Amino acid sequence: MPEPAVPVYRRIMREIEAKIEKAELRPGDQLPSISQLTEQYKCSAPTVRQALARLQERGVLQGHQGRGVYVTPAPD
Repeated sequence: MPEPAVPVYRRIMREIEAKIEKAELRPGDQLPSISQLTEQYKCSAPTVRQALARLQERGVLQGHQGRGVYVTPAPD
């Protein structure tokens, strides 16, 4: 039986989390813009926003209106 397809927003989430685990993205680093991520993942802006929102809910990312989305700083 074939495996069900992974939704694109979940793939984006997994890839961002993997980059953080590998230290390719470090606490305080800014993520690319939504338009850059839509090009990178060949998907719509709402799909990217959904992935980023879920990661923000988990505390992995922080969004700052007008400034971008950043990897959450490590607790002191």
